[in-house]
Amino acid sequence: MTQLALFVQLKAKAGKEEEVAAFLTGASALLQQEPLTVAWFAVRFDRSTFGIFDAFDGEEGRQAHLNGPIAAALVAKYDDLFEGPLDIRQIEVLADRLPV
Repeated sequence: MTQLALFVQLKAKAGKEEEVAAFLTGASALLQQEPLTVAWFAVRFDRSTFGIFDAFDGEEGRQAHLNGPIAAALVAKYDDLFEGPLDIRQIEVLADRLPV
């Protein structure tokens, strides 16, 4: 069972919404380099609000992800694409259901 997760809510800068959507869609290719990331989702709540949710079996996976290529790409593009401060929430998974 996954035990830990990360959640980031992202607000695209005006006029950057589709660039953000493309950035998040493309980031999924970087998951090949993160074998300890059990689940990863990039979502869109409305035209300009996005989110990333990822889950891990333990702290080693979560730290590897925070130091991995997706996080690095997000930090590198953050000021250009997003409004407000970057807030990465480290959360605990209480239950899950994943494919076997």
